[in-house]
Amino acid sequence: MLMRAPKESGSWTWILDCAVGTGLEFALTTAARMSAVLAKHDLLEPYSLEWDWVRTGMGTLSVSSRRNIGARSLDDPTLPDRLRACRPITHPQAEVDSITVLGTGAWFDADGERHREDRLVELFLAPDETDVWVELSVHHDVWAQCDFRGRPQPRIHAHNAPRLAAALREIEQVLGVAAEPGEPTYYGCAEGYGLKAPDIIDGLGPDVSAALG
Repeated sequence: MLMRAPKESGSWTWILDCAVGTGLEFALTTAARMSAVLAKHDLLEPYSLEWDWVRTGMGTLSVSSRRNIGARSLDDPTLPDRLRACRPITHPQAEVDSITVLGTGAWFDADGERHREDRLVELFLAPDETDVWVELSVHHDVWAQCDFRGRPQPRIHAHNAPRLAAALREIEQVLGVAAEPGEPTYYGCAEGYGLKAPDIIDGLGPDVSAALG
């Protein structure tokens, strides 16, 4: 069982101008295009969406919704209205705010054995009237040169990090926009198409495992 950091160990962001339609439709179309790339690399098979609500003059509301999507594609033309149909009855003017795509992905251990993990990669989209802010984040240590206890893991890194890097490069091509590395956290930070190499002291990297509980 993998340890999962409460904050991302690496993230990449894009800001995309809305080309057609409203922010929600464009966000879901973008999520579909990105998810197709991630699924190709066995990093994200979506099973549900979670989202917040916002109302003009009130900001983000203290209520969220979740909907399983099953076999439905994220660019299904009926999906935006299905999300809007979940609007809280106490806020009939509310609109869909930030969306998180949840799913499972595959990672490989030191022996090359494949494992399935929930929320291995997360996709977050925040649409508005003019653009969509997108973030792809990872919270596990299988992408890093050292695990969360600071122990080097060259074989795990070799089995997993190149897959993430290939997916990020392909997403850039699909979106036509270069990724921007997100802000560093206590658990790591993005650099290029992977995670920044840790400082190694006496053969070990930083031990952040105490902060995972």
